[in-house]
Amino acid sequence: MTQISLDNQINDYFITNLKINEQKIIDNISNTLNIEKNKVYSTIQLLDEGNTVPFISRYRKEKTGDLDEIKVRNIEQNVSLFRNLETRKIEIIRSVFSQKLLTDVFYTNILKSKTLTEIEELYNPYKKKKKTRAMLAIEKGLEKLANIILIFDINNVEKSANDFIDSEKEINNIQQAISGAMDIIAENVSQDIEVRKKIRDYLFNRAFVVVKGQKEEEKSVYKTYYNYKEIVKNIKPHQVLAINRGETDDELKLKFDYNEDEINSITVSEYRVKNKYHQEAIEDGIKRLILPSILREIRTNTTENAGIHSINIFSKNLKDLLMQPPLKRTRIIGMDPGIRTGTKCAVIDENGKYIDNFIFYNHSIDKAKKLIAENVKKYNSELIAIGNGTGSHEVQEIVSQTITEFNLDVQYTVVPEDGASVYSASEIAGQEFPQLDLTIRGAISIGRRLQDPLAELVKIDPKSIGVGLYQHDVNQKQLTASLDNVVE
Repeated sequence: MTQISLDNQINDYFITNLKINEQKIIDNISNTLNIEKNKVYSTIQLLDEGNTVPFISRYRKEKTGDLDEIKVRNIEQNVSLFRNLETRKIEIIRSVFSQKLLTDVFYTNILKSKTLTEIEELYNPYKKKKKTRAMLAIEKGLEKLANIILIFDINNVEKSANDFIDSEKEINNIQQAISGAMDIIAENVSQDIEVRKKIRDYLFNRAFVVVKGQKEEEKSVYKTYYNYKEIVKNIKPHQVLAINRGETDDELKLKFDYNEDEINSITVSEYRVKNKYHQEAIEDGIKRLILPSILREIRTNTTENAGIHSINIFSKNLKDLLMQPPLKRTRIIGMDPGIRTGTKCAVIDENGKYIDNFIFYNHSIDKAKKLIAENVKKYNSELIAIGNGTGSHEVQEIVSQTITEFNLDVQYTVVPEDGASVYSASEIAGQEFPQLDLTIRGAISIGRRLQDPLAELVKIDPKSIGVGLYQHDVNQKQLTASLDNVVE
């Protein structure tokens, strides 16, 4: 392969003026989401003007063709994805061209790539770092010998290799010449999009993920995965995140199990193999270059997909939390359980206005019961909201006994308290209750979550509300954007 010629219109002017093809992006989004191109185009225009998804969905239906908020949101996400992809393609093409290494095959393969992972794998050999074996071989002038290996039989190859022996280039015998030429072929094989696709499909559908534990099984929270084996395509998103966390904690070790002979067989069949050097070069390209990169790619993709799946679940959980039916016109006592520092209680009226507060200690049960009963009667409280944190069970028992012993006309329920401490120390809480201690602010938040979940929870960073088990293991930028979209 040689650098693309001016006949192919790849020159400095062409490279400098490469631009994102917006029409191509519109076509891709239209095909991906099955939405008419004119609707996609109008929606992208509105988004580019700075309009939000809720605004477009509600007030610009005449321009989008009545697209609902889900379709508008999908267009927003996809236009960002495709623009990032096309921008990165242009950056890579310019970088490789500046190194005078841009070839027609590389240029075509970059344009055909559909994911960031694919183009980064293609670009990897050209990143400014230690030169690859193929690059060094090309510098020694062995590219012509590589072409000979692709065309002629073994006798012609070995005879031709004599012409490339050059001590100044550190090519001292025909074997060194042939090895260098094979390195060029191996790298070309590693950049073959169709071959990579076949190997990727094979590994995804037939390779096994094998996980082994690294510590005592009985004491490990990851013991479910201590002798785990599953085909890559069958691994569930939560399992991917659990295994990743186990590796981070040095408790699990993962490897891939696959049949290398089968991979060689399906790959070599793509080429007209002329001699043993050609076949060995192909197999070297598979084992040394393709397999490691695609296994990394699979690992990255499964993690990203697991993250996306989890973020969708987290978003749904947040929406369900925000959209809980409010208990309007109800006088509530919010309780933030505590063991050492006591249970902080806040009395709020039917409009959510703070009235009073008190504290009781779980170890002083009689005093606690008396204090609860006094405040329930004094303020005609109708419901007690108990946070589900540490000490919650003990508080529930005390409240239950109090209701029975004092014959109180009040009920109690348990409320998730995730984010209450974050709210209590926030600027908005300080503005609402500047004279109150942080702990009392938290109790107020717990009570208000029953009266109007949406109005209270939107004051808190969505990530602090506790919407899923692995929310700290996924892409935090994507998680923030998704949760903010739910609130919006």
